[in-house]
Amino acid sequence: MRNVVVEVLLLISMVLLELSNAFAPSVSYEWVVSYSQRSVLGANKQIIVINDMFPGPILSATAGDIVNVNIFNHLTEPFLMTWNGLQMRKNSWQDGVRGTNCPILPGTNWTYRFQIKDQIGSYFYFPTLLLQKAAGGYGSIRVYSPELVQVPFPHPDGEFDILIGDWFYTDHRVMRASLDNGLSLATPDGILINGRGPEETFFAFQPGKTYRLRISNVGLKTSLNFRIQDHDMLLVETEGSYVQKHTYSSLDIHVGQSYSVLVTAKTDPVGIYRSYYIFASARFTNFYLSGIALIRYPNSPLDPVGPVPAAPEPWDYASSVQQALSIREDLDVGAARPNPQGSYHYGRVNVTRTLIFQNDVMTSSNKLRYTVNGVSFVFPETPLKLVDHFQLKNTIVPDMFPTYPSNKTPSFGTSVVDIRYKDFVHIVFENPLDELQSWHIDGYNFFVVGMGFGGWSESKRAGYNLVDAVSRSTIQVYPYSWVAILIAMDNQGMWNVRSQKAEQWYLGQELYLRVKGDGQEDPSNIPVQDECPIPENFIRCGRILQ
Repeated sequence: MRNVVVEVLLLISMVLLELSNAFAPSVSYEWVVSYSQRSVLGANKQIIVINDMFPGPILSATAGDIVNVNIFNHLTEPFLMTWNGLQMRKNSWQDGVRGTNCPILPGTNWTYRFQIKDQIGSYFYFPTLLLQKAAGGYGSIRVYSPELVQVPFPHPDGEFDILIGDWFYTDHRVMRASLDNGLSLATPDGILINGRGPEETFFAFQPGKTYRLRISNVGLKTSLNFRIQDHDMLLVETEGSYVQKHTYSSLDIHVGQSYSVLVTAKTDPVGIYRSYYIFASARFTNFYLSGIALIRYPNSPLDPVGPVPAAPEPWDYASSVQQALSIREDLDVGAARPNPQGSYHYGRVNVTRTLIFQNDVMTSSNKLRYTVNGVSFVFPETPLKLVDHFQLKNTIVPDMFPTYPSNKTPSFGTSVVDIRYKDFVHIVFENPLDELQSWHIDGYNFFVVGMGFGGWSESKRAGYNLVDAVSRSTIQVYPYSWVAILIAMDNQGMWNVRSQKAEQWYLGQELYLRVKGDGQEDPSNIPVQDECPIPENFIRCGRILQ
């Protein structure tokens, strides 16, 4: 009897969902993904373009919109696209990672369809398979507030999307083969700003105008410091959260992170203007690389003059941590809804579970691999989302993955953590290594409540920020450090948790959160009734064949 009731409720929810979607505005895109031979940083390389553009076109939508993106794969390899930071409310079918989707095969197309709910902000998209991100295929995402929701700063006079990231001359297939052979990625060959080398990108400023810069680090491995010559930046938003407004002369932007800043153009009483440098330089590395773009005013000389904005001390982690802790939620404003962001008092919610994820390194047959809690992720032949939906056996092993660091010998496994829907979870990311880490959780934003050097212990909870911690989807963990987050598991589905650093992700540093069920039900034993129904156009592969 209970199963009948569940099925009826599921049917009703599906009908209501379809009715609400029927009246929602929609935006549609048609993207052709193909190769193109281009000169980047002075070297010819086969890159991945979208509609012959590198970076790809801006995906622009308003909260509440239904987004349709029809992707035609003209590559010689399978392809998937993910939407870094978009929450895909109750629709992990559209997540575009290997654990949720079968790939779009060469010569075919597939349409992503999802609704952007209760979310605004600056994000980016990128390819997730076969290290293709090293060849491009990425672009910016803008999500605007609905008309009835006031933006907590004056409407800017213009907007610019700025994609910064490290770049390699080597073909992505050669880089992939190097990783497959157990070798680490080499030093990057340069830093790109909007897909171009030094001083090849410029932004036109008008005197006295205010511009919103949406900046994302789309690189593979390198944290970057972003700064503008003789211009301050007013930070207003990060990954969908409006933040307390502070002025910065430079910002550390780690792999996978996005920020919005306001920059006010200069005025001169006699109308004499010059050009200015924009810098994105490598941070916390043994090498120095920088990407350079230009701000140009009307009739200004092409070449900037004056002192170049100084880079921070290369290994000054303390100041970077201080800056990270200074970025806090603006509790008095709304984002996608009129109610203020501070109306959700996360610090008063009882934590139902604590998970500790520790990144590390292992070797197997003299080949480099990366782990989370001693497990290096391996993919089954069928995406986990399809395994779960069709209740396939012998793929997801309950309790295989330890949710705390252990002293067991490192191993391979398909790591899935079962989470009950609506649990409120405390996650600690521990980094015992000498290299900065960057973590991302698909489908969610989380509150960054604690950060510190050394190991984490229960005593650290006393110092948590339980009032105005920033909410975001990607967080850096400094060497020999920890970060604590709180996350409301209110988005049912199969969600990817990964290192945003391409080498670590490719070589096993990820896991999946299976969020479903309610009350005391065990998510591993109930039928799939999460989110939207399986798409009619879903792609079959592995054990789910045509």
